[in-house]
Amino acid sequence: MKSILVIGSLNMDFVVNVDEMPVAGETRMGSSVELIPGGKGANQACAVGKLGGKADMLGAVGTDSYAQMQLNSLKEAGVSVSSIIKRNTVSTGMAFITVNRAGDNSIIVVPGANHTLTKKDIDQHMELIRQHDIIILQMEIPLETVIYAAKCAKEAGKTVILDPAPAPENFPVELYQYIDILKPNETELNILTNSEDAAHDLVKATNQLKELGVRCVMVSLGASGVFINDADNRQCHIPGIPVKAVDSTAAGDTFTAAVAVCLAKGESIAEAARYANIAAALAVTKRGAQSSIPTCDEVAKMQER
Repeated sequence: MKSILVIGSLNMDFVVNVDEMPVAGETRMGSSVELIPGGKGANQACAVGKLGGKADMLGAVGTDSYAQMQLNSLKEAGVSVSSIIKRNTVSTGMAFITVNRAGDNSIIVVPGANHTLTKKDIDQHMELIRQHDIIILQMEIPLETVIYAAKCAKEAGKTVILDPAPAPENFPVELYQYIDILKPNETELNILTNSEDAAHDLVKATNQLKELGVRCVMVSLGASGVFINDADNRQCHIPGIPVKAVDSTAAGDTFTAAVAVCLAKGESIAEAARYANIAAALAVTKRGAQSSIPTCDEVAKMQER
């Protein structure tokens, strides 16, 4: 199996459960609060490990208790944390997540150490990039670091997967040429294509991104599944898996990681998407970020149904 390196964010998630999301100026009572390791990068690394892949994580944390909780969670999932940088001048990243009874969430992120990951850090870990076959990136670390890491990975001949979340309003055009697989959701697709309803014509929207240099675009559509426009310009829609959603946190990260694990095993993009659909569906049936990510055995059981 090929090896996977995740470069990205690590956060401690403060999850507040409510019946309905508060609107501006409104106070609502929450039913509970939980501290759960999260961050898009760490979630993806954790998911790779839980799904049976070989994963390393490159990112930055503080030297506080939240950092240790994060490292312990990744270790338990089988992820190598030896390259995670500890900063003694800044706190570990934090995310404040409100989840309503329908399983929808809203998130406020305080980046902390995540925003200290620089191009210099990438240079100092260049051998780590060379040692891995698939590189996963997201956008909760500085944008210039994402671009530089993707460029270095591409020049080293690696498969680069980007989850463009949170998608900046002015997405850097240069970055597209370094991406093998781009995995936006519908909201992110609208931002990347400067559209109000890109999902209305997914072929047009994904071709627009491919013209900028991306080889394959996989659009996650929530309960509706995933749309793929692959490197050979073949398009297909894979239906979603019906489940009772409890919390959508980390579902997209689980999907991205599952795709990487399947590709590491030599499976096709379509096979990877089918597997990822199941993994992401299982993730929304549990609360929290890394605590909701299924194991490979749990996905296998769902496949047998």
